[in-house]
Amino acid sequence: MDWNAPWLTSVRHLGQQAHARVQEGASVANALQATAKAHGLLPGWRFVDQQQLAPGMAYEAFIHAQRCIPTRDNLHDFFNGLIWLHWPQLKQQLNHLQATEIARQGVGAQRGRLRDAITVLDENGGLLLAPQVLCDALREKRWQDLFVQDRALWAQAQFLPIGHALLEKLVQPRKAITAHVICWPLEQMHSQALPRSHDEADAWLSTLIQGASCNLASKPYLPIPILGIPGWCHENQNFSFYDDSLVFRAPRTVQAT
Repeated sequence: MDWNAPWLTSVRHLGQQAHARVQEGASVANALQATAKAHGLLPGWRFVDQQQLAPGMAYEAFIHAQRCIPTRDNLHDFFNGLIWLHWPQLKQQLNHLQATEIARQGVGAQRGRLRDAITVLDENGGLLLAPQVLCDALREKRWQDLFVQDRALWAQAQFLPIGHALLEKLVQPRKAITAHVICWPLEQMHSQALPRSHDEADAWLSTLIQGASCNLASKPYLPIPILGIPGWCHENQNFSFYDDSLVFRAPRTVQAT
């Protein structure tokens, strides 16, 4: 695992500590729990072995009822634990929404709109705070504007990964890896200051999701090929990187009927 990778910057400090404990022989659950305890994180919550998940009980319902996070010894659950440590308010809120929907509808062949949207954020999502110009270009899939013409504006942007499956995929980076982001223009933050820490970003996004301005059930996400972010891979310094139409796809056209 390359802890110097730019997508791990926001989780590097705790991630390296938990990773070191795993390398010393601890289970992923114990490594995450020890890291949480050392920093006073997630009080009242525990990472536990996957075997503690009762047979037939839904994963999210178990977490909500027991305040325990079943964890396997693999990268997927390692990164899930890191996200819990960095986005505790958001993860608890998403878990509450999932558990409420499970209690209301049960667990069927399909998750339903809200649970499906939560899963997209939880597995593959991120938060992008950026100038309006970049948000508009991303929404309209104007890749040359987003990554080339307005490249200098990325110095003002901040991307924070949320999806643990996204981080798992980035262990072996591929050009086609795409994140689904909540993109929020800096200009719309008004009097609010740009989050200066992960704790502030966690609180800010949790508040946003609670309000009507962010309707999760509508999947308010924008897809972004993650290695296109300036500085995130050496190859994108050559602007022909963005000419690959299989990755940087044109917007869909609506055919007249």
